[in-house]
Amino acid sequence: MATKKDYYETLGVAKTASGEEIKKAYRKLALKYHPDRNPGDKGAEEKFKGISEAYAVLSDSKKRSQYDTLGMGGFQQSHSEEDIFRGFNMGDLFKDLGFGGGDVFSTIFGKQGRKGGRQRYQTQDFGDYITREQEPSRNLDLHYELEIPFMDAIHGSEKRISFTTQHGSEDVNVKIPQGISTGKKLRLQGKGGEDPYTGKKGDLYVTIKVGEHPVFKRLSNDLYVTKEIKLTDALLGTNVEVPSINGPKRVTIPPGIKSHSKVRLKGLGVPDLNKESTGDQYVEIIIDIPKKLTDKQKLLFEELRKEGI
Repeated sequence: MATKKDYYETLGVAKTASGEEIKKAYRKLALKYHPDRNPGDKGAEEKFKGISEAYAVLSDSKKRSQYDTLGMGGFQQSHSEEDIFRGFNMGDLFKDLGFGGGDVFSTIFGKQGRKGGRQRYQTQDFGDYITREQEPSRNLDLHYELEIPFMDAIHGSEKRISFTTQHGSEDVNVKIPQGISTGKKLRLQGKGGEDPYTGKKGDLYVTIKVGEHPVFKRLSNDLYVTKEIKLTDALLGTNVEVPSINGPKRVTIPPGIKSHSKVRLKGLGVPDLNKESTGDQYVEIIIDIPKKLTDKQKLLFEELRKEGI
């Protein structure tokens, strides 16, 4: 901000001053401190910035009322420089004084406006007015991180969340689409912050974090589970029951399967977020090799070894 001094004091007027009195005070001071009359004088430039900021607020009935209510500290905390100079028109003050100050004004105030990356000024003659090519870079969007259970991400659900805006706490229902994954963002249009001048509302972006599951592991839209089987079942083949997101499923294990081999269950994975496809489930087979054998088991395995197994 250009000044921390009380705006009325800056212009040398009383708090009860009329709009015409404020205008005359600004005109007088602006003529004195205008950069065209004080080339290279940084002190005069700062004075010009200060009185222009004061006049931009006090000449606007809505801004003046907010300033009178909030005071200098509260007003400058809630209003950026772009807010203050939005709609500021000096054409009627300087058009007859011969100042060609468009470049001067954009130099003094435009630099700060461009810091945000989106603010850009297109200035006409100082005796006319200043127009904005783009709206100020006020970020009205809000962000919220929501952690959901693993199965809610698979099947979809609905959650109610509470978040804070400048108006206080607000509750809203968030629909969780099936197939969503960690890092995805849900946009709730119009649920963000609100511009106090235009009434424009930002959006609320809910970033999803999916919790872990004790059985299933997820990679993209595929699910993975492990199933331990006996050595004899691995050699001879068997049928086993494995969990799936739709309930238990019977799986055929072919004879001679190797440990860490995967059996694919087509279409039993995660539904695609865009509902275009569904992933698969993979069952990783772990062969249980006994650490101790009974005497009878040893004899049997000795016979198998003789048979070349």
